Amino acid sequence: MKKILKYIFLFILVVNFTSCEDFLDEKPKSAIGAEQFFATKADAISSVNNLYRNGFPSLYNAGSAYMGPTIMYGGYMSGLFDNQYKGQERFVQDAQNLGVDPVADNGYLLSVWQNCYIGISRANAAVKYIPTTPGLTDAESKKYLAEAKFFRALNYFELVKLFGKVPLVKDVYESLTDLYVPASPEGDVYNFIVEDLTFAYNEGGLADAAMPANGFRISKGSVGALLADVYLNMSGYPVQANKYAEAATVAKALITNPAYGLIQNGATPEESAYNKLRTSDNQSEYLYVIEYDNTIANGGWRPIYNFPNEAATWGEFAYNITNLSYRPMPELLTVYDKTNDLRIQEKQYFHTKYTFTKGAKAGQTIDFGAYYPYFWFESAALYTTSISTKDQVHYRLAEMYLIAAEAIAQTAGVTAEAVDYLATIKARASMNKTKAVIVTELSALSKDAFIKEVWAEKIRELIFENKIWNDITRTRMYPTTVNGQFTFVPLIGATNPWGKTFTEKDLVLPYPNDEVQRNPQLKGTM
Repeated sequence: MKKILKYIFLFILVVNFTSCEDFLDEKPKSAIGAEQFFATKADAISSVNNLYRNGFPSLYNAGSAYMGPTIMYGGYMSGLFDNQYKGQERFVQDAQNLGVDPVADNGYLLSVWQNCYIGISRANAAVKYIPTTPGLTDAESKKYLAEAKFFRALNYFELVKLFGKVPLVKDVYESLTDLYVPASPEGDVYNFIVEDLTFAYNEGGLADAAMPANGFRISKGSVGALLADVYLNMSGYPVQANKYAEAATVAKALITNPAYGLIQNGATPEESAYNKLRTSDNQSEYLYVIEYDNTIANGGWRPIYNFPNEAATWGEFAYNITNLSYRPMPELLTVYDKTNDLRIQEKQYFHTKYTFTKGAKAGQTIDFGAYYPYFWFESAALYTTSISTKDQVHYRLAEMYLIAAEAIAQTAGVTAEAVDYLATIKARASMNKTKAVIVTELSALSKDAFIKEVWAEKIRELIFENKIWNDITRTRMYPTTVNGQFTFVPLIGATNPWGKTFTEKDLVLPYPNDEVQRNPQLKGTM
């Protein structure tokens, strides 16, 4: 059992046992105030452990065979990902048609809004009461405070990217005063996020290690990855605060630290870096991951997202449903050089065929005639257990290389350092070109062409890691195919694969109707 999941499980057992033993107490446990809960060191630790499963991490939960996890909503909004069951999942079609509606799509919108604010509320309590919790040393207090601030920042980051202006709730609700909070400008939200992360990074005393090497607890590397991403986003739309230098500094600190390292390719296609990413939970490239296992918190339906609906009738899998819930559109796949890029070769990020293992068709191969995801293929889950246990990586070192390359180029142009960072990621995926050749090619690019190549590489490398809509909205550039060639065009006025044209209103989600009705301060904000 993984370490942080074990701690959360033990906390649940303790809470349940205590509640049963003391149910005749004058004041029920459910009515205990936050200040009373933080009475022991164990209380403080459990409050932080809770943040690893709730709030933003819950957006990764693949609880449906028909609809991708909430974290995939951005891909649908880009119009560049499809879902075979979108006929019954209204949000997907509304997103592709640029018609997300606060009333009709209220439940989908709440799945982001409410979960993130639940995480923020719990983090607020931890931040407020950990410093005065008895039994904690000063070092322990700072460490758990740093973890709580990381998660508070992570939740606000997701909200501000998707909704734009959002209410900035900094303290625990302990009275009916100030219950309705107006939406704050994006710049104010970002500044608050940076404040939390700066403390966690510089003063938290967190282990300087990859998250798996730190018992799957938040490390300095986790905080640095989020902070670099935040600075990069602050530099783009809508804030345009020019924090590229800060983004580069933080990303470079991770790249040059021997505690972190890129996964290396092995001698065979099965041992590629990308198959290790698919199968291994313990890599020094992983900076922040959401954990899953087979008993406490499994990964849900994600393995069946690799196959079309009809695959459920093949008699091959332990699951009774299959669905291409998050399939890149063919237009997006033109970003890959199919003759040179390892990531689009068979059984790397994608597969184009399947060989039957059971029954009369055993040994026969079916050709899909298209590229389907292979990224979530878990052999044991698909064939035996129907239980996904693979951790989902949200930040890894490869992304830091790309952040550094873009940030340096934005401030200093196409320097040797920026070229080296981009070339390192491209070389790992290259089947026919050496890094030296790639460096020569990149060095000849103009600043604008180089930056766009970074954006393209980010799509290639992170295509299944839910980054694309964020990059589209912060750059205001849309990835598309023109005359068979992959390129970027201005977002406003661009047409998505569904024939819909982006306008300013399409760049953020509307507030959920339920939330607007509850909080009158939100009416008329957007």
